[in-house]
Amino acid sequence: MVGYNNHLSQHPYDHYDSAMKKTASGFSPLICLDRKAGKPLYSQVYDAFRAAIVGGNLRAGQRIPSTRALSSELRISRIPVLNAYAQLLAEGYFKSRVGSGTFVSSSLPDLLTPSQDYSARSTRVLAMPRPIARRSSLIPRYERPAWVSGHGAFSLSQPAVDAFPFHVWSKLVARYWRDLHRSALQYGDPMGFKELREAIGAYLRAARSVRCEWQQIMIVSGSQQALDISARVLLDAGSPVWIEEPGYWLTRHMLTAAGCRLVPVPVDNDGLDVAVGVERCSKARAAYVAPSHQYPLGATMSASRRLQLLEWAQSAASWIVEDDYDSEYRYDSKPIASLQGLDHSSRVIYIGTFSKVLFPSLRVGYIVIPSDLVEHFVAIRHAMDVSPSHLYQVVFADFINEGHFSRHIRRMRLVYGGRREVLVNCIRKELDSVLQVHGAEAGLHLTVTLPKGYRDRVISARAARQNLWLWPLSPSYLGTTPRQGLILGFGGATVAEIPDAVRRLRAVLTSDRAR
Repeated sequence: MVGYNNHLSQHPYDHYDSAMKKTASGFSPLICLDRKAGKPLYSQVYDAFRAAIVGGNLRAGQRIPSTRALSSELRISRIPVLNAYAQLLAEGYFKSRVGSGTFVSSSLPDLLTPSQDYSARSTRVLAMPRPIARRSSLIPRYERPAWVSGHGAFSLSQPAVDAFPFHVWSKLVARYWRDLHRSALQYGDPMGFKELREAIGAYLRAARSVRCEWQQIMIVSGSQQALDISARVLLDAGSPVWIEEPGYWLTRHMLTAAGCRLVPVPVDNDGLDVAVGVERCSKARAAYVAPSHQYPLGATMSASRRLQLLEWAQSAASWIVEDDYDSEYRYDSKPIASLQGLDHSSRVIYIGTFSKVLFPSLRVGYIVIPSDLVEHFVAIRHAMDVSPSHLYQVVFADFINEGHFSRHIRRMRLVYGGRREVLVNCIRKELDSVLQVHGAEAGLHLTVTLPKGYRDRVISARAARQNLWLWPLSPSYLGTTPRQGLILGFGGATVAEIPDAVRRLRAVLTSDRAR
């Protein structure tokens, strides 16, 4: 494999079992002592612990503070605490382990299990009226379908984390903590760390032809937060918004939560069909597009469509939110320049993320904001969460400025290009008569459409039982006549693993139960 010749080691805490993790706290329940009461202090301490255990606030295996620590906290003699602990030990509420401390016993008298207690409390609560915002009920309930429950062959949004230069990253993190300044522990700029914004600006200008200065760049926790902030600034409840059909389902949820009226606009091989969008809603407040690599079909918006979209935005006084999805990886041509770089009217809000370029838990993204809107975006960002976390911003800025980022992208382009080629060849060899491939020219996934009679949700659920984590295409549609297909990620499977995964997919597809 082209990469850094390093491997992921287990975190040391992975070796601890769940019981040991429960015993680490040493928290005491809220104990209010009344020295004027007729009840002895030891009895008050005993009652407080027993009530906390029976009520489920202290759970089995949880560590109890030492008698010395608790007596100091309560500002009383140690003797009442010793007497209370002795009684709780005698009655089986506490258990003492030599050399380890005192813990809540795993066999507790007079105690409902936490799940039973929770169920009983939930039943009582649900009997009362509980009004919530109407728009929150418009978003489907959060669920994890079978096909998003694992990692490996065909899993979406999964980069090759085993090829990430963690040895370099770890050194940068260690250097950050070694040279830590007090200012790093305080709230930061709502726009983000200046050095990172400068580094991202230099990257976007060179690699994506984005027209920006660092003062226009806001650091966010990912593309979803970028879209949320943009919606809060640009859109009102009821605002019509063009969305790609099919498109990214979380984008639909985010815009629905903002109270927008969604206007689905079809996507073809040239990207979003602007003429259809104008026909359906010429005065839409905004258009959400991914012109460099559309999700899920992988189309790249043609030059003529880009110019049509910009012309529409200017004439309609509307906004374009450009999601630069997976733009770093193209395999048959050089990266496509951004739509924002063609915009001379400051109508484009440009967003992106590094979740798949580096690793998903990094949660670092950005917004490039038109200069006259910066103060509005800052106000919303500050109201939401004050400022982004400081640690990863500093480390990532060093990672870019010292050349590690550009080297990583070049190396990973070779890795992913090889995986993509093997996957396409295997599909053509094993499933050419069944699957039609779309959007294999870029990104970390490709889409295949199914012949009539196949049900993609059924296939995805059955594939998950074979440790194949492909996504159905149909949920990406807002309309009532979705195409049936499968979205196959290739970032998280090696070249050696892909042929066997395709053969197992063929077995799933040839089963009668897939129809």
